[in-house]
Amino acid sequence: MDDHGRKTIYWHHELPPLGAEAIGDHTVEATSRHVLGTLAHRDELWTQCYEDLMIQVRMRLDQEIMRLGGDYAHLLSESVDSKHDPVSGEAWLHGRLTYMLYGEARNTRNSHKLS
Repeated sequence: MDDHGRKTIYWHHELPPLGAEAIGDHTVEATSRHVLGTLAHRDELWTQCYEDLMIQVRMRLDQEIMRLGGDYAHLLSESVDSKHDPVSGEAWLHGRLTYMLYGEARNTRNSHKLS
């Protein structure tokens, strides 16, 4: 949701507003916070990192919608991988998501003078 309480991010099965016009497809990447240990076979750590990753994704999408001059993002696909640094013993999730950027339909009919 944006500052005005308007929904701006639409996940896979959700559709953006009917009048929205596609601007272009883009990719956004984000990482979760780092945790000690490995994510393999640790459901609780995976869940915590995934929830944090989705918070980061939402923040990145909000930034990208604003930066690119759109109004909505519709997530098309996502890829989430676990990462591990054996030196520090930390693990985290990395997400790469593709989305279609949409803008609100602009009514240009009234902006032209009739001859």
